Amino acid sequence: MASTQDLKRRVRSITNTRKVTKAMELVASARLRRSQQRIEAMRPYADRMLELMAGVSKAAGAVRLPLLERREQIEKVAIVAVTADRGLAGGFNAQVIRRSLALMREQQAEGREVLWFSTGRKAASTLRFRRMNVSQSWIGFSERPAYNDAQTIAHAVSEAYVNGDVDTVYVVYNAFVSALTQKVTVRELLPIPTDLLEGGDADESQDDRNELGNPDFIYEPEPAEILARLLPVYVETELYRALLESAASEQGARMTAMRNASKAAGELIDSLTLAMNRARQAEITQEILEVVAGADALAG
Repeated sequence: MASTQDLKRRVRSITNTRKVTKAMELVASARLRRSQQRIEAMRPYADRMLELMAGVSKAAGAVRLPLLERREQIEKVAIVAVTADRGLAGGFNAQVIRRSLALMREQQAEGREVLWFSTGRKAASTLRFRRMNVSQSWIGFSERPAYNDAQTIAHAVSEAYVNGDVDTVYVVYNAFVSALTQKVTVRELLPIPTDLLEGGDADESQDDRNELGNPDFIYEPEPAEILARLLPVYVETELYRALLESAASEQGARMTAMRNASKAAGELIDSLTLAMNRARQAEITQEILEVVAGADALAG
């Protein structure tokens, strides 16, 4: 059995650790509120962008644009893994990396080559350790991404797609559901899915379809030119949305992980305190027995 002094040292050490985890939980909670506000403000903009693209696409008719072109044979696939720069967030980073690697194996099973793009130090270090074919990595903005960061990534993946270096692009990230729930999401980023340009569901009313793609609208410049300008913005918007979703998910996962760590530390402190009290009682009992034995020896 450990001595009383050893148990005291362990209790003191775990208490200090719990102070750190409680502080990290509070910081993550404050950052989560800001990140949640940003993503909730971003979602309506992204949805409206899709509606605008659908309306312009209907007016433009059949157009051939590089970001819409689907290759007859897919030989090279790009995967954009969105992770965090820091850990201590439970399974936040691990589940994105695990899903990305599973997607890689699926593509390789079909005879396709996989090229990697990554954001966050966790994905970069993992891919480098596994000696993957990484084209570019970006770090330093996982907790508070800016639109410029999304533009940089969008330019790189769009250039790779237009130049024929890759035939399709997938983005893997954690979508924010709640502070307790983050859903790993895989989306095809390029080529831009044609169903997004069809103007919504087949069950929507004729009035709704006319609102999106009314042939009486006068476009300036031509719809095809407007669509050509909107498509790169759509890619930037989708990546920015993924970065914001990931940032909110990171703070939610970290807050939950630190709360669980603080709870586990409290339970361990209670257990060690009980063991320490038992050890102290055993020492006192032993000392009493020694005193009684000494008294009996002197009396004899």
